[in-house]
This record gives sequence, structure tokens and C-alpha cells, in this order.
Amino acid sequence: MNFLRKKQLFKNIVNFSDSNAFQSVFESINQMMNQFIYDHWIVLCIGTDRSTGDALGPLIGSKLKLLESNFFTVLGTLDSPVHALNLQEKIDFIQATYPTSGIISIDASLGKVSSVGTIQIIEGPLKPGAGVHKELPKVGDFHITGIVNVGGFMEYFVLQNTRLHLVMEIADIIYLSLSKAMRINKQKKENVISI
Repeated sequence: MNFLRKKQLFKNIVNFSDSNAFQSVFESINQMMNQFIYDHWIVLCIGTDRSTGDALGPLIGSKLKLLESNFFTVLGTLDSPVHALNLQEKIDFIQATYPTSGIISIDASLGKVSSVGTIQIIEGPLKPGAGVHKELPKVGDFHITGIVNVGGFMEYFVLQNTRLHLVMEIADIIYLSLSKAMRINKQKKENVISI
């Protein structure tokens, strides 16, 4: 009865403080990007700078926006965040403007004490707002979450009182890993075209 088994989805969990965190996150992102055949990617960075813990996505988006190219487009920055109130509008915009693009969703998340400080790269769509019990649309071919604090009780207060240092450390690792993966995959695409 093997044919009835569900396909095991890719998932890698990396602690930001591991000495090889950058390399491990990069390799996971690169592996996920290579699973899909897209000429263009949308990097959808979800969150708001009105909450320290929830600023992870916009921090990454603001850094990546400076590197934007014809290979990827960034939505969600400190200046123009993607959050619960405009997420569906942004998804509709992506579907209308970039119907053949892949989507990498990025968001902060709450988790168990043992998960705080981890970066998770997971195949399949992100379910934003789950940590604060919001029903929002799923989005992404794969997603990256940074576990910034403990969930389960007074989630909005917890996000508000998350240490900025942790958020910045996680953001830097994700940003550096994504920028390297984008650069390498863009070069691969250009090499194939020029052959």
C-alpha cells in the first residue's frame, strides 16, 4: 500500500546560533528553489514593524529589496509591509501580475521554548497568523519562518515584547541565505539561456 502514502514534504530546522546556520539555511533554500521550475520568484515578507517580534518579514524584505532583479521581486518591507489587513490584496496582486512566478513566504512565528531561535524552511504554503489565532489565506510554494518567541499565551503581548536582537540575528541569516540562493539560481538561469 505504498501508493497511498503521502509524499514527505521537505522541512529543515536550524538554530540561528549554530556555527553552520547560514550554510544550512542557504542549502535548504537552494534545494527548495531547485525543486521548482520558475523564471521568476516573489519573496513575500509578511509582518509589521509595529511589533518587534512581527518585524522579521519586513526587516528581511527591506534588505532584499536593495538586491531586487528581474529574477525576483520583493513584497513586504518596513516602508510597505504586508500584514493581516492587506495580505489577500497582495495575493490577488501577485496572481494578477506574476501568475507564473514562484512564491517564497517569510514570517515570524511563535513556538515552544525549545524552538525559539530556530529558522524553519518548509515545503508548502505558509499559514500566516496561526500563532495569534488568525484565519488568513495560505501562501507560498515554500516558506521560511523564524521562531522569535514562545507561543500559547497572550501572543500579541509576547510578540510586542520580543527581543529585537534575536529578530535581527534571525533576519540576517535568512537575508544572507536568500540573497546567495537568488544570486546562484539567477546565474544558473542565465547560463542555460546563453547556451
